[in-house]
Amino acid sequence: MVWRCALPPTGRARSLAATVLALLLGGWPALDGARGAGVILPDPARTGEVSVERALAQRRSQRSYGADPLTLDQVGQVLWAAQGISHGDRRTAPSAGALYPLTVFLVAGEIQDLPPGVYRYQPGRHGLEGVVEGDRRRALARAALGQDWVRQAPAVLVLVATYDRTTGKYGDRGRRYVHMEVGHAAQNVYLQAEALGLATVMVGAFRDTAVARVLDLGPDRVPLALLPLGPSP
Repeated sequence: MVWRCALPPTGRARSLAATVLALLLGGWPALDGARGAGVILPDPARTGEVSVERALAQRRSQRSYGADPLTLDQVGQVLWAAQGISHGDRRTAPSAGALYPLTVFLVAGEIQDLPPGVYRYQPGRHGLEGVVEGDRRRALARAALGQDWVRQAPAVLVLVATYDRTTGKYGDRGRRYVHMEVGHAAQNVYLQAEALGLATVMVGAFRDTAVARVLDLGPDRVPLALLPLGPSP
């Protein structure tokens, strides 16, 4: 692993805690690949210029994307909207019993200052953990029955469930609660994308086992939704 001392540009001031952590680790990694890499994302904004009402009125499913890459600010903000910490240990999307069975994976292809690869979003530290190296969008598109906009988007969010976290308390009905939660998280992504001038669409047609291979998921994790993300065309 190669390290550099300068913080990567973010466009937004980092929290004191994130800065101290970076210094303790010897600076920010100049990542050669995704696997095992740790990235602290820019602090998420809590206010914006687009109202909830405007975002609701203008939200659309979009399957084409502009040519520009995404920024870490944009990606971090959308990840926070999906499953980030809002207060205490509570997240931005409601969860039955506050059990939080969802994990968000980021399939990165064209994101500034982030090597292509598969990353796991870590809400507690608002960061990314590398899982698989290299651009996996083409493989993900094949797993999604050839839906090419999955490959064309600069990044794809994948919402993954660990059912046992919820069914352990609520029994078989807990599966329904998990599916409700996926809808909450996906709508958050839609509204945040709209507020940032980004495009997304919820994709549910894919082969579960093929997506699991792309993300290197364990047997207890099930992919439930893909959300390609990119600039509005």
